[in-house]
Amino acid sequence: MPRPPFELTERDLEDFATGAWILGTGGGGDPYFSLLEAKMHLAAGRRVTVIDPLSLADDAMVACVGQMGAPLAKQEKLCDGEVIASTIPMMEEHIGRKFEAVMLWEVGGNNGFQAILSGMLLGLPVVDCDAMGRAFPQADMTTFAICDLPAYPWTMVDIRRNRLIFAEAEDWSWMERMTRKVSTVFGASAATCKAPRTGEEVKRGSCLHTLSRALSIGRTVRAARAAHADPIAAVVAAEAGLVLFRGKVSDVMRRATDGWLRGRVAIEGLDGDAGETMAIDFQNEFSVAWKGEAVAATVPDLICLLDSASGEAIGTETVRYGQRVTVIALPAPAILTSPKGLKHVGPRAFGFDLDFHSLFAERPA
Repeated sequence: MPRPPFELTERDLEDFATGAWILGTGGGGDPYFSLLEAKMHLAAGRRVTVIDPLSLADDAMVACVGQMGAPLAKQEKLCDGEVIASTIPMMEEHIGRKFEAVMLWEVGGNNGFQAILSGMLLGLPVVDCDAMGRAFPQADMTTFAICDLPAYPWTMVDIRRNRLIFAEAEDWSWMERMTRKVSTVFGASAATCKAPRTGEEVKRGSCLHTLSRALSIGRTVRAARAAHADPIAAVVAAEAGLVLFRGKVSDVMRRATDGWLRGRVAIEGLDGDAGETMAIDFQNEFSVAWKGEAVAATVPDLICLLDSASGEAIGTETVRYGQRVTVIALPAPAILTSPKGLKHVGPRAFGFDLDFHSLFAERPA
């Protein structure tokens, strides 16, 4: 049975920001400014309703929105709700149909807010799902690509209101290549409405109830803080995760290139990990964690860097020397760890000559 619809409150928005930032695995962008904007719209009387994807009619038309670019650039070039919302009527005009709902491209970080802002401004309900179950850096790293659903058409707008429509693409790899180039020209920050999805495609080709998962994680962190308990331990317990390492950031190498933020974080161990080191590579999001010379975790399992005291997520664009951090891993959605999924989002998709070995493979479902 579909879950009943619900309206997001101000506290829900705060909890969602916390949970989505953790699910962003270092990427998706810091949700702080979008949270402020959503609160502003809420205070002005705009509301947004979240609906269960299982309640969608098979022929319903759903818009899928998100920002594209490098997280560091998005900190300097703020893309507000009106810009992201403008990609939707642009798509409607192109396809000659109206959308009945909007969904998240990725639940991670700031990108999780783009559907919420669009829904508030356009009066569209938000579907409780996304196309990643976390955040990934490329358009071909989605459940829609894994399911071989069409990659086009695609609309793109920048903060200056430059607008483009990608009418067709050979496949998801080509759509990624073309849109990445334009995103780079736009200053590594652009608003997009991805290929329209039907209700049937959403139900079989997305990660279901991930908005609710982000809300749940945020509520877990808030409750732990209120009880003066360890918020990281609470999240790990609630999400069946693992603590990988505790330490202090000793070095950060970071560069914005080709529309991504790439680099590595080095961590010196503290407490039970004293004397050990961990390094985490990233391409917008954390991709591979190394404890010493050994692989500790890889995509698509979620590698999350959290502030050791507050449990707040730390992004690849904001991590800095001296921070006390805890590295945790959370299990990835099953579609990402399937043989087809690993071709799109496994370690080799990020350029690492590594096989994926899930940290959670032996755990009961």
